[in-house]
Amino acid sequence: MSVSAADIAFAEELFEGLRPLTSRKMMGGLCLYRDGTIFAILHGDGSIWLKGAGAFADRLTAEGWERWTYSRDGGKVTAMPYWRLPPGLLDDPDEACRWARQALAAL
Repeated sequence: MSVSAADIAFAEELFEGLRPLTSRKMMGGLCLYRDGTIFAILHGDGSIWLKGAGAFADRLTAEGWERWTYSRDGGKVTAMPYWRLPPGLLDDPDEACRWARQALAAL
């Protein structure tokens, strides 16, 4: 499933406070960048995932954010360094941008 124009517009509006942003479609989704650094992914299902690293990634896990995982051939589960934005952040661009700035600082 590829990302829709409406989902792309929503993500760009959500992170408007971080402009200028760039994006690139990849693997049915959309990668969001600031100053050449990827900080979020928009999946084809419309979900938005922040990239985490180091202590920031540990904090996302501790706060109960869902981590992106997938099953490889043979059933091995692989975890990616992305955590799903909680529903409350999707309605609060200021908070979404605050978290995104923290993600960028950790990358």
